[in-house]
Amino acid sequence: MTPDDTPKPYRIRPCTVVYIALMLLTLATWLIGKLGYSGLQVSLVVLGFALFKGFLIGDYYMGLRGIKSIWRWVIVLWLLIPGILITVAFSTAA
Repeated sequence: MTPDDTPKPYRIRPCTVVYIALMLLTLATWLIGKLGYSGLQVSLVVLGFALFKGFLIGDYYMGLRGIKSIWRWVIVLWLLIPGILITVAFSTAA
């Protein structure tokens, strides 16, 4: 048996874990809507889910996790600026 033939322990890849997290957050968002929850706090939680999902997609599926350039900040700001504006709009309207 050569060193290359040794069995390696099974390890779940990070993208698989992120995919499962995205599916769970999507399911949670769907359940919130299906159960008819409403209000400012619920809306902000759903907005937080969406922003976090966007961050995960940028980091893992767009490959920005290991990048130290401006592109990582472009995606982060692209998520944060509308998120902050929507939060302010929802908070002042209530």
